[in-house]
Amino acid sequence: MTRTIILVDGSNFYFKLKELKLHHLLEFSFSSFAQFLAGKTKIVQATYYIGAVKAGRSEKSKILHANQQKLLSRLRSQGFTYYLGYLLKSDGVYKEKGVDVKIATDLLLGACQDKYDRAFLVSSDSDLVPAVEGAQELGKIVTYVGFKHQPSYALLQTCRRSMLLTKEELRLFVKKA
Repeated sequence: MTRTIILVDGSNFYFKLKELKLHHLLEFSFSSFAQFLAGKTKIVQATYYIGAVKAGRSEKSKILHANQQKLLSRLRSQGFTYYLGYLLKSDGVYKEKGVDVKIATDLLLGACQDKYDRAFLVSSDSDLVPAVEGAQELGKIVTYVGFKHQPSYALLQTCRRSMLLTKEELRLFVKKA
């Protein structure tokens, strides 16, 4: 049976869903989404990558941290592991650091160690192109999972397979209370 990994760039995923007004991650069925992607293949690993929110002194940072902790708990309960990068404040703006490098490392290391046959890359970050090329050179199938309303043309050209998700497809995974 085909062994599958799913790598989700959490910040990228959130902001693409937000553009579609579907960004209720605490109501998102990650397990159903993973099964949808994997189809009849066996999911050997599903990982969500995101910058860690620190619980600061402000009320906003406390709320953001609490919501991230709820999200991480939800991911764990649905069979996902997660990787926390960090957030770096530069010129008053927070930037996520370490996440793309970890996704690329997991994609390549997993390919080198023959941990999977197929990877679903849920990210529109063109910085991942070299890692995709490396995994494909090692005989792995990398499927770019993007968003129909704003695809990454670099990943569409690089990945041998792609899925561009529509708002209607994604809506199936948001369970409104």
